[in-house]
Formats: sequence, structure tokens, C-alpha cells
Amino acid sequence: MIRPDNRGIGAPARVGTPAHSATVLDLPTFLSSAAKSALRIRPLATLTGAIAEAAVQRGEARRLAGSSRMAFGVVELLARTATGVVTTVAPLPALMHALKGEPALRALVETGLRRLSQPRPQWAGFALDRPLIMGILNVTPDSFSDGGRFADPVRAIEHGRALATAGADIIDVGGESTRPGAHPVRPDDEVARVEPVIRALAKDGIAVSVDTRHPAVMERALGAGARIVNDVTALSDPQSIAVAARTKAPVVLVHMQGEPDTMQIAPRYDLASLDIVEFLERRIASCFEAGIARDAIAVDPGIGFGKTRLHNLEILARIALFHGLGAPILVGASRKSFLGGEVDARLPGSLAVAIHALQQGVQILRVHDVAETRAAIALTEALAEAF
Repeated sequence: MIRPDNRGIGAPARVGTPAHSATVLDLPTFLSSAAKSALRIRPLATLTGAIAEAAVQRGEARRLAGSSRMAFGVVELLARTATGVVTTVAPLPALMHALKGEPALRALVETGLRRLSQPRPQWAGFALDRPLIMGILNVTPDSFSDGGRFADPVRAIEHGRALATAGADIIDVGGESTRPGAHPVRPDDEVARVEPVIRALAKDGIAVSVDTRHPAVMERALGAGARIVNDVTALSDPQSIAVAARTKAPVVLVHMQGEPDTMQIAPRYDLASLDIVEFLERRIASCFEAGIARDAIAVDPGIGFGKTRLHNLEILARIALFHGLGAPILVGASRKSFLGGEVDARLPGSLAVAIHALQQGVQILRVHDVAETRAAIALTEALAEAF
């Protein structure tokens, strides 16, 4: 987030759909209108391979999240004003030229660009120099994606091992469905579902995360060998944040508007991507206050958790905006209903989202179809390095 000094503010009209209502301005008008606002920067025009390196060397682009393979040469600026969200797009050289006479604002933009560009430290023991795949393992009787096929611990353990063999870096074990309309599960029941599966997979040396919003489940799962806490409520429960701080467990802070049983009832945002970035920034600050280290935190915009199809698409289109939080980004869109069609027909859409996210510098993909996603990543990276 960038906070410039206080100057005059314009009154742009608000346009767009409820999912992405923002007014597009030219650069000078934007800088004048948004002068009293907090600015957000989204990297655009992602470059790869030798072209990226050449653009960085010429000063026309910046590295994306410290990547040696990706860079960006254009940015979108967003800000809230008294009349709504405004946006503009500018190549980096043009932006810095426009800021020549504004030293304070230029310094703040430079700070934001450095946050987008700086290398990300290891997270959960993983270097982030290649995409990580988190394989989904739901050990619930009411999972939307597999209909409870892995509610039996033996079958769940077998499937977790198969996901790891197929190329999953992390197995995400969940014992409570958080699909739209799902009802809460007692923590004791959730523990009974996840603990034996986590213990067996961890004993095999597999990196395991626990997908839970309950502090008691987090505690038991970490004791059974889970390495990561993946919380759809972004550690909003004070007891959950205390568990994460005490155990020093790496965490995924996920955004969800509302509760699973009601979250799809008329969700609303000013601009979904911007609203969620601001929410996650507040949650990161709360984690810092609780003693959780920056390099323990990854963020997830929570595709499908209290969002319409248009919200999901807008968030994914602007997913690179989340790099401004300075944390690894996780995207979990696999097999979700906004992709269209029946669950078993959503692989093409799941792969399309995964590759889009990869090309925006997203570091972690949470998926059901591990082998297919790994193959798609390999070809995408080969194409990016082919020139």
C-alpha cells in the first residue's frame, strides 16, 4: 500500500459491473484524483526468459517477486476516492517520468515497486523459485469434488500418497467441507477424520497442511505431523492465531466473506480484488502483532468463498495485485462451480486458471488434478523459455 501526501481530489464517475466497478482514467488525471488515497500497484505485461532479462537490464521492467524468469514492464494503479475506485495503466518508464516533479509520491511508488520485485523467502521449507502444487485431500463425507470417496482413512492415505507420487509438493488434508451451503462440523469429529491421515502421510515424509478453521484441530494436526495451517478464516479466531504463533507453523490466510452455509447469499464488494487485498493486509498485520513471522505467511484470495462468478473472474484477472502484500500467493480454483458444467467436466477450466495464475507469478496452486496440472506447468515453462 502507498500513501501519498495530501493534495486536491477529483470526482470521477463510477462505472462498471458490481464485480468490478472502477473508473478508468488517464495517468495525469489519476495522479491528481488519487493524490489523497492509498495507491495499489498491479504488475502487468509479464515478460519471461531472455526478453525479461533484457528488459530488466535496460531499466524498462522489474523482476516479479524476485523471479529470475519473470518481469513486468507495465503497471495498473488503483485507488479509492470519495466517489469510488479509480484505475489507470502505465508503462514503468512513463510512470516514473510522470512522477519526476513529485518526489514524495515517486518515493512511495518506488517503495511499492520494490515490494512487488523483492525475492520471497522460503515458505514452509520450500524455495519459491518454481511453482508449488498443493494436492487436495478431502476426508469428508460431503466433499463437493469427490462425494466422500476418501472419507475412509485407508483410502485417504492411499490417495494422499498417490497425489505425492503424481507431483504434489504438499498434501492439504481437510476434515470439514467449506463448500457453499455446508454445515459446521464439531472439532472432535474433524480431528477424528484428519489425524490418522496426517500422521500416516507425515510419517512417509510428505509435507502436509491441515485445512481447518478450528484452533483445536490445528493443534492436534500439528502434533500429528502437519507442517502448515491453511485457514479459510485467515486466523480470525484469537485462539487460532495464538496456536500459529506458539507453534511457529507456516500459515495460509484465506479470505472468506461470511460463513460456508450462507456465504453465497448475495455477496457484495466495492471491487473484489481491492477489498480482499485490504482485508488480507489487515490479517497480516494482526499476525505480526501476534508474533507470526512474515516468512511464515502465504495469502489466498479465497476463490468461491463468498464470491459470485464475476467476483471470481475479476479477482483472478487482477491476481498479481496480491504480490503487493509481499507474501507468496496461493490460488485454489480447482473444480469450483464458477468454471461451469458438472464437477467431472471442470478439468479444462481448472487448468486454464492454473496456467493464468502461473503466468501472473502465483507461487502455489491448490488442485485436485495433480498430474495434469504438473504437465501443464512443465509445458508452459518450456514455452516461456523457448525464446
